Amino acid sequence: MGLIPHKHKTPGNLKIAIISVSTTRGISEDKSGAWIKQQVKKEGHETVVHHVVTDEVDAIQSMVQHVVEKISPNVILMSGGTGISPKDVTIEAVSPMFSKTLTAFGHLFAYLSFDEIDSAAIMSRATAGIIGQTVVFCMPGSLNACKLACNNLIFPEIGHIAKHISE
Repeated sequence: MGLIPHKHKTPGNLKIAIISVSTTRGISEDKSGAWIKQQVKKEGHETVVHHVVTDEVDAIQSMVQHVVEKISPNVILMSGGTGISPKDVTIEAVSPMFSKTLTAFGHLFAYLSFDEIDSAAIMSRATAGIIGQTVVFCMPGSLNACKLACNNLIFPEIGHIAKHISE
C-alpha cells in the first residue's frame, strides 16, 4: 500500500493536550499555546487540556504523567524549555519517559529552522517520542518555532502517527 492510501485511513479527530513550559508566563501570556490551540481546532481536532507548567524536571514529569494517564490524549504538544540554558529542562524531563523516540523530528526541525534563523539552528533540541499510546512533541516556546514545527511537521503527520501507535 502506498503512502497516500495509507494516510487516508488515519483517525480524523484527535485528542490533543497542550503543555507549555515556562517559569515566567502563565496561561494568559502563553501566545504559543494559544496559537497551537487555535490550530488544533482549525485542523479538526480537540484540545483536551492546556496547561502551563514551571521549568522543573519533577513538575514537567508529573504533568506529563498525569495527562497521559488521566486524560489519555493521542498527542501532547509541548512548547518551551528546550533551549540550552541551565533552566531549560524539558528534554531532560520528558526524554527518559519515551518508549520510542521519533529521531527524525529534531533533525527535520533543525533543518527547517536553518532557513529562518541560520546557524542558530544548531542550538535546537526539539524532540519527539512515544509515551504509552501518546505521541509527545517538544518544541521551542517561541511562536515562530511552534508555527514552523506544527505547520510543516506535526499536523501533516499526527493522524498517521496516532494510527500506528494504536495498532
